[in-house]
Amino acid sequence: MVEDIVRTSGLLTLGSRMRRIGERLQADTQQFIDEAGLGIQAGQYPFLAAIDGAGALTIGELAQSVGITQPGATRTVGQLLELGLVDMQPAPDDQRRRLVSLTEKGKHLVDFSRADVWPRIAGAVADLCGSLDGPLLDQLATIEDGLTAASLIRRAPPKEKTP
Repeated sequence: MVEDIVRTSGLLTLGSRMRRIGERLQADTQQFIDEAGLGIQAGQYPFLAAIDGAGALTIGELAQSVGITQPGATRTVGQLLELGLVDMQPAPDDQRRRLVSLTEKGKHLVDFSRADVWPRIAGAVADLCGSLDGPLLDQLATIEDGLTAASLIRRAPPKEKTP
């Protein structure tokens, strides 16, 4: 078996290890989204949640809220505009500022996600991380081992059947 150099290098490769875990979590989250037939990407969910929670936001505010660069936020908002999930209008107090808000379709998707998808993802992550205790590198190993043993989709509570 080939050595997992990212895992055995400890703090030297912490960023790579965290990116690897993040990618696995994103991929598993995408399965929930695909299963629900929502037609969005996992990385777009935080934008929808930010707008839902705070109301209309500028691109800069969205970038800050989600923790990414402004060009990245602009790209994601463009994708959400194409999907009809958000709208962008000039701010009433300053025509130079453009505010991004949820459309009715976006509100419906967030409402459905809050009721059906997000609890399943949160439950699966809670199951994965429930036994974490101790030093960070040991916790990362536990998360990686847990994802290897069972993906988030397998850890989620069963989807409730709608009548």
